Amino acid sequence: MQFTPEELLLAKVACNDDLLYFTRLFYKILRGSKFIRNWHHDKISDELEKVNDYKTIFLNINIPPRFSKTELAAINFIARGLAKNPTANYLYITSSDELRSETSVRIRDIVTSPEFKFMYGVELKKDQNSKNLWRTQHGGGLKTATIFGQITGFGAGQMIEHDQDLEDYIREFEGCIILDDINKIDDVENKTANNEKTNRIIFNTILSRKNSKDTPIINIQQRSGEDDATAVLMDHYKDTDKVVSLVLPVIIDDKPLWSWKLDMKDIYDLENSDKTAHIFHSQYMQDPKPLKGLLFPKDSLNWYEEKELRVDQIESINAVIDVADEGTDKLAMPIGRNIGERCFITDVLFTSSGTEITIHQCADMINTHKVQMTTVESNSAGSTVGKQIRLHTKRPVGIKFTKGNKESKILSWSWFIKKYMWFRSDYEEGSEYHKFIQEILSYSKEGKNKHDDAPDSITMLAMHLTKNLPNIYQ
Repeated sequence: MQFTPEELLLAKVACNDDLLYFTRLFYKILRGSKFIRNWHHDKISDELEKVNDYKTIFLNINIPPRFSKTELAAINFIARGLAKNPTANYLYITSSDELRSETSVRIRDIVTSPEFKFMYGVELKKDQNSKNLWRTQHGGGLKTATIFGQITGFGAGQMIEHDQDLEDYIREFEGCIILDDINKIDDVENKTANNEKTNRIIFNTILSRKNSKDTPIINIQQRSGEDDATAVLMDHYKDTDKVVSLVLPVIIDDKPLWSWKLDMKDIYDLENSDKTAHIFHSQYMQDPKPLKGLLFPKDSLNWYEEKELRVDQIESINAVIDVADEGTDKLAMPIGRNIGERCFITDVLFTSSGTEITIHQCADMINTHKVQMTTVESNSAGSTVGKQIRLHTKRPVGIKFTKGNKESKILSWSWFIKKYMWFRSDYEEGSEYHKFIQEILSYSKEGKNKHDDAPDSITMLAMHLTKNLPNIYQ
C-alpha cells in the first residue's frame, strides 16, 4: 500500500497519539490486509498508554490465545516506543523460542520499513542483524530471550536522573520489560520443576533487569494454572501502587469477548470437547482450576438425556433451595425426580436475581413440577425467603438450618452425588442448567473456590433425600 509523504506525516501525528492507530497502519503496510478491530483492542491499547505515561508500572493482561495480545502489547508497543524515543531499551521474554524469534522479526520489519524511516528517521546500527539483540543508531534497542535463555547483560529502561519538577511534563518513555506467556502450559498444569524454576527466574533475574526503579513490567498471558507467572506477580505487586490487572475471559456478561474470532458455539465446543475442556477455564476463561484436584470430574458423574427418562416410573419429586447470601452468590434450586435409587436432576433454577424475583420463580417451579417436598436452607436470609415462598404455593416447603463447614459437607457427600444423582447431558448451551453444571465440574476439592452455590445445593439435596426417603437412600 502506497502513501504520499503528506499522508505519512499526518499519519505520524495519529500514531503518536494512538497505539491502536499505529498498529492498524503498519499491519496494513506490512501484511497487506486490514487489522480486524474489536472493543478489547481499544481497552488493551488504553491500558498500554498508561504504561507509556508511567501511570502504571505493572500491567497484567490475561486474555485467550490468538486474541492479539502479542501484536499490541509487544510488537507494536515496542516499535512505536522506539519511534518516539530511539534511546529506549526493551526486554522481551517468552517461553517459546519460535515466538521470541517471530516477535523480534516482526518488530524489526516495522522499524526497517521505508514508511517508518520516513516518519521517524530512526535506523538500526549497520551491524545489527541478530534476532536476539539489536540497537538503533541512537543507542536504544531490543533484547529478546526465552525464559531459560540468556537474560543477563541487558537492562530495560534507562539510567537517567530526572528533574522531579519537570519529569511529569517532559519525560519520554524509556522502555520496559515485556513477559509474553513465559510459562509452558504443561509445566504449570503438572507443577514441574520447570515451573518452579520460572518463578525463581522472575524474582532472581527478571526484576533485576530494570534500569530504574520505575521501569514498567508488562505481563501478557493466557492463564496456564494456579501457580503461573500471573499468580506470583500479582501476589508480589498486591500492595504496590500503579498496578493494573486486565482480565478478559472469552465470555463476558454472557457474550463472547470477540465473536469474529470465537462465537458462542465455538466457545461451547471448546468447553465440552475432550481435547480442550481441561484448558477451557485456564486459557480461555482466565480462571485456572487444578486438573488433579477436581472433586467432580465429568467422567465421575452419571449422565442422561431427557428423552430417556421414563415419566411413568417417577416415584417422587423433591427440591432444595440454597438462597444467595450476598455479592456474586446465586440462588440454586435443583429439582430431582426419583426412580428407584436414581435421582434425576431434571431442572434447576440458578440465578443472581434479587429475592423480589426469585421468591416467585421458586414458587412457580414448585407448582409447575408438582414438587412433593421442598427444603429451604434457613441460613442468612433463607428463613424469610422460605416463608415468602410458602405464601405462593400450597405444596410442602420446609425450612432447615444447616450446621458445619460448607466445604467439608460437599466433600463428605460427594460419594452420594456420584452414586445416586443423574445429570442431563442435553442441556441448552448458555442455559441456567449449563452454568449450574459447569460450576459443579470446576469445583476443586483443595483450596478456595470462588463459586460453590451449585455443589452446595446438590449436597443439600443429597441430605434432603436421605432424610425424606430413608428406605431408598441409605
